Amino acid sequence: MANQNTKVPKIPEEYRPISMWGYFGYEILFSIPIIGWIFVIVFALTASNINLRNFARSQFCLILIWAVLWIVIACTGVLASMLTAAKLY
Repeated sequence: MANQNTKVPKIPEEYRPISMWGYFGYEILFSIPIIGWIFVIVFALTASNINLRNFARSQFCLILIWAVLWIVIACTGVLASMLTAAKLY
């Protein structure tokens, strides 16, 4: 009888939380090179669920941070090799 008196508020579909397995699955999907990155961009821009959209945006920011770090590492590695080569001559 206690269950009949308990009211559960209805959450609109756009605010419905994502389950732990949902996050796990999206994390695997987003980690696939190129295809996952396309899904990140699509979900970040068009997902109807706000939680999924925010998660995709956070993954997109993470991808951008990694890309910038790799570019910096690559440029400093090239710069270091150029400086080392200049000392050899």
